[in-house]
Amino acid sequence: MYKNILKPILFLFDPEWTHHFVFKLIKLIHFIPGIGLIIKWFYSINHSKLNRKVFGLNFKSPVGLAAGFDKDAKLYKELNNFGFGFIEIGTVTPKSQYGNPKKRLFRLVEDFALINRMGFNNEGADSIVKRLKSNKNVLIGVNIGKNKNTPNNKAVDDYTYCFEALFEYIDYFVVNVSSPNTPNLRDLQDKEPLTEILTVLQSLNNKKGNRKPILLKIAPDLNESELIDIIDIIKLTKIDGVIASNTTLNREGLISKNKNESGGLSGKPLSKKSTEIIRFLSEKSKKSFPIIGVGGIHSPEDAKDKINAGADLVQLYTGFIYEGPGIVKKINKSLI
Repeated sequence: MYKNILKPILFLFDPEWTHHFVFKLIKLIHFIPGIGLIIKWFYSINHSKLNRKVFGLNFKSPVGLAAGFDKDAKLYKELNNFGFGFIEIGTVTPKSQYGNPKKRLFRLVEDFALINRMGFNNEGADSIVKRLKSNKNVLIGVNIGKNKNTPNNKAVDDYTYCFEALFEYIDYFVVNVSSPNTPNLRDLQDKEPLTEILTVLQSLNNKKGNRKPILLKIAPDLNESELIDIIDIIKLTKIDGVIASNTTLNREGLISKNKNESGGLSGKPLSKKSTEIIRFLSEKSKKSFPIIGVGGIHSPEDAKDKINAGADLVQLYTGFIYEGPGIVKKINKSLI
């Protein structure tokens, strides 16, 4: 129904407008008594073979929703009914910000891909905390970043603010220094500034009575030397894992008319590269830390490729948009 009827209609409209429309529609239908239970019954699978324990957390399924879809934690409860084992919100910054000027989201239909240059548009950490206070049973990760106007030499303050503000209301943190859509953000992936940020966060974390896992989300455009640096930084700072990977700046092999738009590319063209990075990190580190695999998962086979390469969990974003909510159930059934 989604791919044959709904998607062709939705894809007639601007992708960012469509995103907000679908959000409101999902929220609206959940006001109908019992609809949430019906959706959960149809899409969710409860099976012991899907259960995972990763960085100390119990996941009912290894298939999660990646950051960027529910930036402001407005729909995580409803989205959880579609069979996800966990929901990652964000990217969240200390202060609210509009992000980059529109138009900033583009479909590459022929390539089963998206290009976005959103620029960390979100309502800010304090507003998001208010929504998370009512969470009861959704496993939530939060992707945190710095505000656009914060200079890189002060970036650690932004990550610290988000960490402290959100700590009591989420299950794990993701440090995002790899988005291509905030000027100079990727410079923070260099060894010295990245080590500083992660060391400060770990120090704060270790002082808590109930520390939370901290993960690092990396770019797919890092070379092997830079990936070795990432492994060294993880060992040094003792953070809990990696998400591989964020969107790419590479445009090789694309055929869609929007292929030259600036921003980060996600979807099928990223699939092979992100899987290669997962395999490299897993093998070179001797699987010394967990990996969440994301990038170009449009089928159960794509998910299995990432798991076989070394991913402990996987996340969907663009594949969820192109394939529809049924993709979550298909992957879970395949894994069983």
